[in-house]
Amino acid sequence: MLIQDIKKANIEAMKAHDADKRGAYSIVISRYQTLATSGKGEPTDADVIQIIQKLGKELDEEREGYLKAGREESAAKIAAQKEAISAFLPKQLSEEEIKNIILGLDDRSIPAVMKHFTLNYKGQCDMGLVSRLAKTL
Repeated sequence: MLIQDIKKANIEAMKAHDADKRGAYSIVISRYQTLATSGKGEPTDADVIQIIQKLGKELDEEREGYLKAGREESAAKIAAQKEAISAFLPKQLSEEEIKNIILGLDDRSIPAVMKHFTLNYKGQCDMGLVSRLAKTL
């Protein structure tokens, strides 16, 4: 499972005294544990991917705040954290790949396209981008 790989990476970061990576991995592990104890059953790899994606967006916002405040060193640490967790995400579909998939569908209505991508490409694409592209095709 993906969470086991993240736990191993956390241990490696701890041994390497890499506080930035360790901090990011620890957040993912903590959120996984919270989800696991919520009573909704054992979290899947898809759940872990969602945790990583959400954390990535939060880190982007935090980095922007540091950059606006002129704190480049802190922004660089946040960027290192995002890079560390992004390594565990599946390859993201490009805009061109998304367009080609949409064009290959029989039903190109927005609900049908969104359902297709949710079922077949969850975690592999930005659903906001899929929606924007579907509206233009």
